[in-house]
Amino acid sequence: MGDASAPPPGLFTSLRRLLGSAAELAEVRLALFATELQQEKLRALDALALLAVALLAAGVALVLLSLLVVMLFAEPYRIAALGVVVLVYAAAAGLLWRAARARLAEGTPFEATRAELRRDREALAGRETPGAGA
Repeated sequence: MGDASAPPPGLFTSLRRLLGSAAELAEVRLALFATELQQEKLRALDALALLAVALLAAGVALVLLSLLVVMLFAEPYRIAALGVVVLVYAAAAGLLWRAARARLAEGTPFEATRAELRRDREALAGRETPGAGA
């Protein structure tokens, strides 16, 4: 009975360690989710800023188009110049609109979090993923 080696850990000790590991894993994944949420918020704000500029350019184009209609009976050179300016602003508005849509369409939201959760699920199921030895 004077054995120098410690007895193997009991069921509750193993369960406590398992719960501690699960809590730590959940904390790391939650931190990753928070980081990706911040990135998604910045990406959405960037797209909104482009959208605001596109709307401003569209508004300017509308005002200039109105001036073009008003000046239809004026000198022909002014009308042509104003028409070119309207086309330039309209083209800028269209390009900015496409850029904002492209920014919103690029990438999958929370891609890294989903990949980590997939790796966790595979590791818990006993299937180790290649290259996940970090």
